[in-house]
Amino acid sequence: MPSAETTPASQHEPEPVRPGTAEQVPPTREDEVAAAGSELIGGPLGRRALPGFSWWTPVRIVALVAIGMFALGLVQKAPCYHNAWFFGASSQYSHACYSDIPHLYQGRGFADDLVPYFDKLPGDMDYLEYPVLTGVFMEVASWLTPHSGSLQHQERWYWFVNAGMLMACTAVIAVTVARTHRRRPWDALLVALAPAFALTATINWDLLAVALTAAAMLMWSRGRALAFGVLLGLATAAKLYPFLLLGPLLVLCWRAGKWRAFFQALAGAVGAWLVVNLPVMLTHDASGFHIREGWAKFYTFSKERGVDFGSFWLIWAQNSSDPPTTGFINNAATVLVALCFLGIAALTFTAPRRPRFAQLAFLMVAAFVLTNKVYSPQYVLWLVPLAVLARPKWRDFLIWQACEVAYFLGIWMYLAYTTSGDAHKGLPTQGYHWAIVVHLLGTLYLCAVVVRDILMPERDVVRRSGDDDPSGGVLDGAPDAFALGAAAAGPPGQDARFGALPVDWGRPGAPSPDDRPL
Repeated sequence: MPSAETTPASQHEPEPVRPGTAEQVPPTREDEVAAAGSELIGGPLGRRALPGFSWWTPVRIVALVAIGMFALGLVQKAPCYHNAWFFGASSQYSHACYSDIPHLYQGRGFADDLVPYFDKLPGDMDYLEYPVLTGVFMEVASWLTPHSGSLQHQERWYWFVNAGMLMACTAVIAVTVARTHRRRPWDALLVALAPAFALTATINWDLLAVALTAAAMLMWSRGRALAFGVLLGLATAAKLYPFLLLGPLLVLCWRAGKWRAFFQALAGAVGAWLVVNLPVMLTHDASGFHIREGWAKFYTFSKERGVDFGSFWLIWAQNSSDPPTTGFINNAATVLVALCFLGIAALTFTAPRRPRFAQLAFLMVAAFVLTNKVYSPQYVLWLVPLAVLARPKWRDFLIWQACEVAYFLGIWMYLAYTTSGDAHKGLPTQGYHWAIVVHLLGTLYLCAVVVRDILMPERDVVRRSGDDDPSGGVLDGAPDAFALGAAAAGPPGQDARFGALPVDWGRPGAPSPDDRPL
């Protein structure tokens, strides 16, 4: 017999709610832009809807939408696939359909069956300048490419094979992002529908590292620190940027006292990276072991590469009579990233409520992107999944995406201008500089709203719906072990489960942070 407190005011039976569906947070019920956009497909989700009660679950829908948008991106490359990659340097830029993939098929020795990192290449680029796991990806695609017919025929096939493999990476990204925040699978539609994602997906091989990083974030959200580390190490073996996530994780685990989880993640990352790299890294001769020159090419190339497209350093260099040297920019960019990390650490320890992992991960990678000496258009792929997990607000995300699409068009129009001879068809240098500024401002805007969410947790749309840190794994709902300033005392009435109130680990009988269950 139910008590008076639990008896509904109405005598009618409550509507049955299927398990696992009541907790979902449909974006059309909390986001005005998503609600307005949903009118194209019938309007916002109704009050009596039972999301997830059919084969068309959110994860499946998100995956199919992502694959569909990826396919539209392939269609956008059609002018280049048919002609522009092979018969017109300027037209592949004016059609905004450039891709590194077909050009590097011959340029990096795959057409001649040269083995990356072991066989020396003809010309100026003596070895493949990509990390090992990306080189393996490229080599596998070469094995699947028919080595017959004209070179153009083989290059088309190589791009098509890579596109199929990158489509699989896209599906992984969509699914893992949809599953990272258990109650918010629909947020992953932002990844699936991101225009910059579709436009840049097949420019290079970045999606491999993005997929591994997204899978790592999923593992961390499930409390599997070692699996997170292994996947992050593999991602770092494919691209350098994923290792940056260990910085935010360090300060978050410090504030929460979760040292064992952090060191498990660190050990997994280092171990996985070494397993991939050691067989290629070391060579042996009569005098002992040495670092293989081919393996080191990625690192030496990154260091020696001058200022390049997309960075504010390029604006400085092209408007200065005494442009900065590569050595100065390397040192300055390193100092700027270090300062950004110190700022993120200070924000973590002083925020009124412990920041969410995805928020700091986005800020860290964005800091690297903003200060780096090069910003290739496909680098936006690094940020898209992290941005969705950090700030799943449609308006802010679309503002940022509009800026990135403007930059995507700007760089190709600038290259069309520089390669069209006396015709000068495209965007002149000053116009391209404005495109860079738009990209920088768009990314800074998204960083600013994420920082605001950290300083004002009540503005965070993820926490407003009742969660603490759904991508935080062992950090989710954990009390604080260390904080600074006002955060050390915690706001009056703040729920201690959400990391506002510190735990006095030194009090008699208190458990050790390392002894807490993971």
